[in-house]
Amino acid sequence: MEMLLKSEVRTLVQGQEAEKQNLLSQSLVNLNSILMKLVALVAVLLLCVESIILFVGVISRYVFHSPIFWSDEAATLIFIWLTMFGAVLALDRNEHMRLTAIVSKLSDSKKALFETYSMLIVLLFLSCILVPSYEHVIEQMFITSPALEIPDGYRTLAIFTGVVLMMVSAMARLSKIANARQLLLCLLFITAVGSLFWWLTPVWQAMGNYNLLVFFVLLIGFSVLGAVPIAFSFGIGTLSYILSVTDSPLMIVVGRLDEGVSHAVLLAIPLFVFLGALLQISGMAKNMINFMASLLGHVRGGLQFVLLGAMFLVSGISGSKVADMAAVAPALFPEMKKRGENPEELAALLSSTGAMTETIPPSLVLITIGAVCGVSISALFIGGVLPAVVCTLAIAFMCWLRARKTDTSAIQKQSAKVIGKTFLIALPALLLPFLIRACVVEGVATATEVATIGIFYIIVVGFIAHLFQRQIEFKRIYGMLVEAVSLSGAILLIIGMATAMAWALTQSGFAATLIELMTNIPGGKIGFLLVSIVMFILLGSLLEGIPAIVLFGPLLFPAAHALGINDVHYSMVVILAMGLGLFAPPLGVGFYAACAISKVSPDGVFNKVWGYLLVLLLMLFVIAFVPWISTVFL
Repeated sequence: MEMLLKSEVRTLVQGQEAEKQNLLSQSLVNLNSILMKLVALVAVLLLCVESIILFVGVISRYVFHSPIFWSDEAATLIFIWLTMFGAVLALDRNEHMRLTAIVSKLSDSKKALFETYSMLIVLLFLSCILVPSYEHVIEQMFITSPALEIPDGYRTLAIFTGVVLMMVSAMARLSKIANARQLLLCLLFITAVGSLFWWLTPVWQAMGNYNLLVFFVLLIGFSVLGAVPIAFSFGIGTLSYILSVTDSPLMIVVGRLDEGVSHAVLLAIPLFVFLGALLQISGMAKNMINFMASLLGHVRGGLQFVLLGAMFLVSGISGSKVADMAAVAPALFPEMKKRGENPEELAALLSSTGAMTETIPPSLVLITIGAVCGVSISALFIGGVLPAVVCTLAIAFMCWLRARKTDTSAIQKQSAKVIGKTFLIALPALLLPFLIRACVVEGVATATEVATIGIFYIIVVGFIAHLFQRQIEFKRIYGMLVEAVSLSGAILLIIGMATAMAWALTQSGFAATLIELMTNIPGGKIGFLLVSIVMFILLGSLLEGIPAIVLFGPLLFPAAHALGINDVHYSMVVILAMGLGLFAPPLGVGFYAACAISKVSPDGVFNKVWGYLLVLLLMLFVIAFVPWISTVFL
């Protein structure tokens, strides 16, 4: 009787403890939910204010010849808060870039285990930089901005705030996905690995630069393969290296993160993502597609040509490959399927067009190269058009070959009246890429500011068109703006973390060694270009474009320049090589994104995409060894 009573008491106590834990977990989730709603609202407001400040600055300078001297400082201050709030939202929404190709094939229980491991790595990194980020704020308080005359600490406070909010979000996510067993297993594993690395500190120091393989290949590689977000994989590798090999303070990581996300030119990233969101909401992207379908839909392979043209035009506006595909596929694919097109063939074509459109301005990768490698963004915008045209024509020829036996007798040719009507409706959208390019080339606005011209152009034209067509989806506006902020934060956090990682690689002496090795490759320019192509195809499949550029661009561009390779030409080669890697199965995450957007299984697309990718590889070699294609308009 006594034993039964003790058992009941024990069960009651355990139940009360479990109830307390559940209550604590639910309270944390509720707190995080409230915080994220507030962060999203503030971030969207910051994005709108940022756009207004820059647009007013352009008008004041170019129209009234009276520059607003404080606008750049205000934009930079807002930008870092926008970046960190975007990174917070991306973590909460599970939208940080990461490699899930391996983890996604595991059972549900193992997926949960890796998700727990991922969040614990994120928490570990954030915990390590929490105090340094606060110290960075205090240090920057002694610096006063020249125009606004306020302490710079108010700007860097964004990093500390972002770290705190991300820690809350990560803990809330852990409380939802992890049970006690999974949490304990992952904690033991991380503790064991951390202890091993600390115990082997003398060994790492004795290895010289070979220790870079341990920290920046094995450690980061394991984190990436384990589905840890790429930004935090870079961060934990850099932290481990600094703690184990150098005497540098951890605040150096925060400082390099601050430096990495504070380039004024990177302001273009959230603005162009904002522009892409408005393009979809306003219905202007759909109008372009409807026009091209009416013009070419009746010819053999015509709808494939429409897809190519749509990707070419939309890529020149949104600046994001995923946004490009998401803008085109939902509007075009239903009509193409009605006309008998193979969904798997369409997904393969969508994937291959995604691989080649990153050179079309205003591409986020073009902007990133300009920021981190010191290349003129205006020159990149001009030089990127012809390589994209060459690749598009090559893919179009491949489409024609595959469509030669297609029966088009049941497809009616649209009348001139219908074509003319759809053209007039699509004309404002068709003019937008030319407007953006003209503003940059003529010096009306910088590459950073030009997106704001596009934003206000779409707002004005879209609203006028809505009076007649009622096509603006007002209910989607706020959600798409939150998505734009989240995507921007995910991209910019990678750039910041990769900047810290690049600093560690540079101070180790690896940069000088790599440049010497690359410049002494047999074959001179040709050998260097061939090795670069192979290297960036691999990097594109593993890291995606922007982190690969931020990490290796500052190391390899000086080597290319030393060999006499034009910066714009080398940029085109690098971008196209990374695009091939990103969309080449089985590792390329872009390939799986294209399949997801097309709503088809990757298994059926796998064999169909290789023909297109082979054509693009041939065009890559042509562009690499015929520099004129990239530099003729410079």
